[in-house]
Amino acid sequence: QRILRLAEMCRRLETEEEKVLPFYPSSLAEGDQREAQQVLEETPTEPLAQAMQDYVGLERFWQRFNKVKLEEQALERERAALSQRNQHLRELLRQYLAGISVSREVLSEPNAV
Repeated sequence: QRILRLAEMCRRLETEEEKVLPFYPSSLAEGDQREAQQVLEETPTEPLAQAMQDYVGLERFWQRFNKVKLEEQALERERAALSQRNQHLRELLRQYLAGISVSREVLSEPNAV
């Protein structure tokens, strides 16, 4: 019941795109997809594989979880790149302002060419 309530709460926070197309299309070729589906339909013989059968229902959850993790990493990289660009622009602005203003500090620095 708790998981269902959390899922309902999360559903309200999804964007329209996530509600309509929540998962990326598979990158597997059609033949590979059929092969994977056949393997999933076979009865597992190993103990670990049998235990995994109990969690097949969580596959969609893990797809969404991994999608969110990928987006989080992409956003973190974008933030780092924007932060670096911001620093560069601040440095250019500082140089520009130093070039147009005259003060004792600017006069004491060597002339930039």
